[in-house]
Formats: sequence, C-alpha cells, structure tokens
Amino acid sequence: MEVFYFNSSIVYINGSTGGSDMTPYEECKDMPAALIFYLILQAINLFLGIPANLMVLWLLHKNKGDSSSSDIFILHLAILDTFFCLIPPLELVNKVFLTIGSTWYVLRFFYGVKDSSPLFLSCICMDRYMAVLHPITFTELKDRNHRSVCAAVLWLVTLVYAAAKCVWGNIPNFEKVFVAMILAAFSFMLFCNVAILNALRKSGPGRDEMHPVKKRAFKMVLIILAIIVFNYFPPVALFPFQEHFSPDEFICFVYPIAFGFMDISSSIQPVLYLSREIPSVLCCCPKNKGSGNSTDPS
Repeated sequence: MEVFYFNSSIVYINGSTGGSDMTPYEECKDMPAALIFYLILQAINLFLGIPANLMVLWLLHKNKGDSSSSDIFILHLAILDTFFCLIPPLELVNKVFLTIGSTWYVLRFFYGVKDSSPLFLSCICMDRYMAVLHPITFTELKDRNHRSVCAAVLWLVTLVYAAAKCVWGNIPNFEKVFVAMILAAFSFMLFCNVAILNALRKSGPGRDEMHPVKKRAFKMVLIILAIIVFNYFPPVALFPFQEHFSPDEFICFVYPIAFGFMDISSSIQPVLYLSREIPSVLCCCPKNKGSGNSTDPS
C-alpha cells in the first residue's frame, strides 16, 4: 500500500493493479471534479500568487520607514505564501502524471509550511486587537522587538512542523495536529476580529462619525474576517466530521475542496493588501504619519 499526502491529509492508495503505483488522479477517476478544481486554484497561485506576493514584499520594503506594527507579520506571511506558490508544477506532475516517491517528501514539506500560515495571520489579528481594545498597552509595546521574536518563534514552529510532516509522515493520526491547529487559529482569529468590529462600531454614534483611522481599521478588519471565513471555514467545518464521509468521498472530494479554499489564500491575501496600498502609491499620497499609529490596527 502506497501512502500519499494531500496537504495535511493521508491518502491511502491501494496498489491493486499488478503492484503498479496509481496517481491520486487515477485513484479518483470516478469523481475527478474536486481534484481538478484544486489544481486550477493551485495554477492561480502560481500565476497570480507569486507576482502578488513579490509586489507585497516590494511595497513593504519601499515603505519600511512608514510601516504599521503588523507589517512584520504581513512580510513573513508573504514570504511563506511565495514559497508555497512555487509547488504547482511539481504537484501537477505527481498528482496527475507520475508517482515519484521522493517528490512526495518535498511536497509534504511545502504543505507543512502552508499549514502554519494561520499562525502568522493570527498574530496580525492579535496585533490589531491590542491596538483597538488595549491602545495604552499597545503603545507601550509598539517599539519593542517582541514582534520580531514572535515571528522567529513562528518560523521555528513552522519548520519543525514541516520537517515532521516530511520525515515522519507515516505517524498515525499526524493529520490531527493540523486539525487542532486550524481549529484553534480559526477560533482565535474569529474572536479577535469580532471583538475589534464590535469595539469600532461602538466608537461613535454612527459609522459616518467614526474617526478616519478607525474607519480604515474597520474596513480592513472586515476584509480579514472575510478571508478567515472564506479560506479557513471549509476545513474547520469538514475535517472534524470525517467519519460521516466514505473514504473515497473524503479523499477525492472533501480534501481537495477544503484545501483548495485554504490554499488560494496565498493569492487572495496579497491581492487584497495590494488593493489597499497601490492606489495610495499611484496617487503619490503618502500616509499620514501623524494619524495615530498607536490606534491603527491595519
């Protein structure tokens, strides 16, 4: 029995055709639509995600003298997503055309890196949560190095997790580590963003009277909340109920759909960031440095 990996999932393919290996596409030939959908989204990551994330990195470098407190996490998230967006060609070969055992180790490592992306997004949510609900504490901590330390710790966790997935992928129930991580991160991000929206909504008699900085924060938090729900809710909603699906349905339908929505975040996140930043660059409208960095969670 060959063991293949579909992101955090374990796909057991029964080598019943004369001992020859079967690709995931051949194994799911009776229901290929979800796998094709997944590969299309990965192609979008390749052709849109890489240039979009590189543009984010360029803008962050260009504006590093006028950056917000969350930019360090956005920087590392863009690096992580750029890294992940490199895999579609290798993934296409191994899922559709060939079954090369050695490349599954490489793919598992990339999958492990992507699995950890919600941790960086959670830090962005936490930073904005502190800026809005605890501005005094946020101001006191704004110029310290704890964000760099936090980013370094997250990369250490990411690389250890990815290496474990790569080298010890046959550990029973190893995918449950991902399920627990995505559930915890999703709940935490949802809590932070709902609390921020509630605080901003109550900050004035009406939204039209809201401070411009808080208006900007309100819009950005809404975008982040939409990303969280759209990209991370499918795996959160589906994976805990694996026993309610047949093995073929879970492998050939649930996994590709859930991870397709999660992985396309590598393109959606930078595009939404650019939609906010590029207009100000094109209009040559510098950010107002006196607009209260201590209360701007974006």
